[in-house]
Amino acid sequence: MRVFVFLLLGLSLLCSSCRKEELIFVSDSSVVSIPVLVEEYQGFYLLNEGNMGMNRATIDWFDYEQGVYTRDIFSERNPTLPRELGDVGNDLKIYGKKAYATINASNFVEVFDVATAKHIKQIHVPNCRYLTFDQGKVYVSSFSGKIEVDPNAEIGFVAEIDTVSLTITRKVNVGYQPEEMAVYRNKLYVANSGGYREPNYDTTVSVVDLTTFTEIKKIEVAPNLHRMQVDKNGDVYVSARGNYNDISPSLYVIDSAVDQVKQKLDIPVANMTIDDAILYYYTANYQTGGGKTTSYGMLDIHTKQLIRTSISTDGTDQQLFMPYGIAVNPESKDIFITDAQDYIGNGYVYCYSAEGLLKWKAMSGNVPAHIAFVKKDSWRNKQEIRKDKKDK
Repeated sequence: MRVFVFLLLGLSLLCSSCRKEELIFVSDSSVVSIPVLVEEYQGFYLLNEGNMGMNRATIDWFDYEQGVYTRDIFSERNPTLPRELGDVGNDLKIYGKKAYATINASNFVEVFDVATAKHIKQIHVPNCRYLTFDQGKVYVSSFSGKIEVDPNAEIGFVAEIDTVSLTITRKVNVGYQPEEMAVYRNKLYVANSGGYREPNYDTTVSVVDLTTFTEIKKIEVAPNLHRMQVDKNGDVYVSARGNYNDISPSLYVIDSAVDQVKQKLDIPVANMTIDDAILYYYTANYQTGGGKTTSYGMLDIHTKQLIRTSISTDGTDQQLFMPYGIAVNPESKDIFITDAQDYIGNGYVYCYSAEGLLKWKAMSGNVPAHIAFVKKDSWRNKQEIRKDKKDK
């Protein structure tokens, strides 16, 4: 599992002469693109996960109208807090005028103001993983127990957080080690992995009624579920990582009308996102013996057929060493792919046009992963967040 890969990498660093773990990510800004006049989206925040045990989660900011990429904006905006955000930033989402980040090994959800990047509150959720929203509520998946492989690892849960009071209002038990979630028509779908219980992975998607906040069904899918997206037609896409042996990773489609799997797509999706009628993804096909191949693609959500077997059309995707995050700007249709490199030093974020041409790339923090786009109507005072080196 990814968290254990990070842990092993961190331990190996302690035993080596490499000093990359001592890098300090100082807030700085770089002009990476020409200024762009935008109508709806001002820019985006990017959450860098950081290696487990290193306390190196950070948040970057990109502004379209300035063409400026700023690293570690959260530390700059919150000088009274510990410099780094915490141990492993696992997800980042925006809802209204607040941003929410799950800091997995530090066991909390960080809430900060979208316009200023200033800290509002930390909400304790043990081993928190992913986020989704509906009707003024935040839903957070939690592995519940300690970060360790254990055949008797406890069952996971989803916590409901009220976005006004920022307190946990309800909890519901789901499957083992729940990962990503999606909401459609008052039902919460939860991908259960069972990753701590390997080789006895969970194989189910939990369906939670949001009115009663109870689990009403488990949908049998495949071992070791992870990513999840829902399209505008109500099809729920869930990726299965398989067992890294004789069961291959694949992508499954659930019909939310009957809550049953209706299609298996032989695509070993590592990460994905949906914008309009297109599902964008990259693959990481882990084979028996530890081999790995990486590819990219775009899928039509109506036909479930491939539109393009690449995202880059200029060959620059070959520069990416370890693709890790993917996002699409709903307004410009820019496609973003992050590169974690070796998981030790700084990564990069690549911006492609809708046609697949590289527009720009920027150095990020350690393990760049999660992008959340910011609407202009959430942007009260832009000057508060822009980096002005003359003031340093």
